[in-house]
Parts: sequence; structure tokens; C-alpha cells
Amino acid sequence: MGPTEVHISGMVVLTRPESLQAVKEDIERLPGVEVHGESETGKLVVVLESDRQTYITDTIETIRNFEHVLSAALVYHQIEPLDSQETDLL
Repeated sequence: MGPTEVHISGMVVLTRPESLQAVKEDIERLPGVEVHGESETGKLVVVLESDRQTYITDTIETIRNFEHVLSAALVYHQIEPLDSQETDLL
């Protein structure tokens, strides 16, 4: 049996402005992770998507441990059953 739900999370990552591009590139190398916004002050808005909650929590910890990351905070987490998404598409 395959996955039954999808986890969608949003987080804010803070770095020094001079390290923004390097941190952004590190984050974008992770599967299921996208940078959706950035500011010149060193803030990144990041969205994570997976069929496992453990992947979300592990990825947040990975990002927190990247060089030059000052903080990484989860600000949103939603769990959707896959069957409800299929219904929404009809």
C-alpha cells in the first residue's frame, strides 16, 4: 500500500544577507523542498512537501544545521489525505 497522506509545511529561514545565496542553494538541493520567497535582509520562505512527517522534521533539522543558518522556524503544517486531493481535482 502506498502513501495515504501528504504533509505540506512552511518555514522561515534566517541567515546573514551575505550568506543568503549559499543557503538558498543548499536548501534547493533537498528533495521536496522549494524556496518561495526571499528578502535582502537574509530571510527565506521555504515550503516542504512529503508523504511522511518524519521527512519534514528531519529536513527542518537538516536546514537548521546548514552552515550560515541562524534560525529555522516551522510556521505552518498541514496534513491532507491523498484521497481528498483526488476528489478536489475532479
